[in-house]
Amino acid sequence: MASTVTPATLTVTITESITLNGSDQGATNSFTVASVAEVNKRIVNCPASEKSVLTFGAAIEAGQFVVGDIRYVRLTNKDDTNYIILNIEAAGTTDFSVRLDPGASYLVISTSATGGVDYADTGASTLEDLTSINATANSAACDLEVLVASV
Repeated sequence: MASTVTPATLTVTITESITLNGSDQGATNSFTVASVAEVNKRIVNCPASEKSVLTFGAAIEAGQFVVGDIRYVRLTNKDDTNYIILNIEAAGTTDFSVRLDPGASYLVISTSATGGVDYADTGASTLEDLTSINATANSAACDLEVLVASV
């Protein structure tokens, strides 16, 4: 059976709007990602203990995305009070954490053919493959919106 899904182009637009001293200091930037054939969007409840939100590997498995096929990941904290700690993990020893304040988003973007391959490094200049993203709410459970687009 052949797929009836036709890949499409994802367009992402980021707009900042601010006027200081009567002068527009905002900007709009956008980019496109061609041939997106898979989109996964969900809202997960993150407790105050670490929870695996996304995993990446060489093949599709339950809850896992092909690391070389991902092109866009957006994680948005939907809480209005509490922050979320995102732990970005890569192969080897490359792990780093970022604070995701209420209403804030974290993006993983690959407009090239590499996806999450050679994504991050914290100690040297050898990039390692993205393996997972975990989330922890700081004091009370938070809703986290997750969107993944893959080719």
